[in-house]
Amino acid sequence: GMAHNLWDEVSVRLTTGATRVSIEGEGADVLPTGEDHLIVRALRRGFEAAALPGVGFELHCVNAIPQGRGLGSSAAAVVAGLLLVRGLVDRPDIFDDGVLLSLATEFEGHPDNAAASVLGDAVVSWTNVPVDGHSLPDYRAASIKVHKDIRATALVPDFHASTQAVRRVLPSHVTHSDAAFNVSRTAVQVAALQNYPDLLWEGTRDRLHQPYRADVLPVTAEWVNRLRNRGYAAYLSGAGPTALVLITEPIEPALLDDARAAGLRVIELDVAGPVTAELLRD
Repeated sequence: GMAHNLWDEVSVRLTTGATRVSIEGEGADVLPTGEDHLIVRALRRGFEAAALPGVGFELHCVNAIPQGRGLGSSAAAVVAGLLLVRGLVDRPDIFDDGVLLSLATEFEGHPDNAAASVLGDAVVSWTNVPVDGHSLPDYRAASIKVHKDIRATALVPDFHASTQAVRRVLPSHVTHSDAAFNVSRTAVQVAALQNYPDLLWEGTRDRLHQPYRADVLPVTAEWVNRLRNRGYAAYLSGAGPTALVLITEPIEPALLDDARAAGLRVIELDVAGPVTAELLRD
């Protein structure tokens, strides 16, 4: 996973009344405005973990992360809610990064996007599954300092992708050669991100998910292939449909003009560090 400087800004006030959510920006017309809002659910989970009594929330969100586009909007929302709890509790030490990662991963089911939102930069994450069949999984992550020259460009289509639908096209079994190919490219990518950005194209090669998803995400596949054929390290971001490109030099303006003409939103991004919650008391 990797964190970028595309932020949702959220603020909360504790109330004795009903929970109310106001939203500006991305998703303002479709996201829930009550207890079923994802950040509110994260706040509830955080208060429960901190053994705090239930209260009402007045939550205000200014959203910049496109929803349902493979850019980690749900993980960012969950981590934002948990960071607000960290800012509100009297003992923030009980909400260290490890606790935040575990709680956030409960919502996602996998730690990659949550870990990037908590730690910033790039992350390698993994899950230790207990052998006894009773203990809870142990979620871990390690931060990778990204080379100073690496930036990103996102090409965001104007349609959503259902993560569940896109996952259904993946095969239940893969060949040993394809698995070995991806394991090696993962190692190359870790090296590329830290010290060898000239290897980004090689490190983003894939045989395990993008070929299978091309038929259900044809626009994304077209642009990933088009960019890779020009030497850019382009790949499917998350479950899509966004195409992300890791770069050290700007993409040719004519290519980006073509993308905009095809209805894609072009967002220039930097790698971001971790964020913290700020508590303002009256």
